[in-house]
Order: sequence, then C-alpha cells, then structure tokens
Amino acid sequence: IACASIVAKVARDDIMRGMDRLYPGYGFARHKGYGTPHHQRCILERGYCPIHRRTFAVAPKLDI
Repeated sequence: IACASIVAKVARDDIMRGMDRLYPGYGFARHKGYGTPHHQRCILERGYCPIHRRTFAVAPKLDI
C-alpha cells in the first residue's frame, strides 16, 4: 500500500506540472494543487480555473 501511495503521488505531481503549463499563474508546479496560502492567494487574484474543485473545504468562496 505504501508503494502504491508513492506511485500515486508522483503521478499526481506530474499531472499538476502539466496543469501548470496549461494554466500559468496559479503555481500548480509549486504547490501541486494543495490548499496552501500561496494557492489560495492565486485563486483570489485570478479566480478559479476549469480544474479547480469549488466544493473542496479549503477553497475560498468567491462570487464569480
């Protein structure tokens, strides 16, 4: 199970680096989509992009 977890994380990190190229300015390569303060600032400054999950608890509530 631990090995599968590592493989899944590496695969997700690769996907997020690809999303960083598709949606520049959000810092996906840096924070990998986790709700870090930097990621939340990016959302507040730029709004949501198509890959953001708006129902996730740490996503700031924006009126857009």
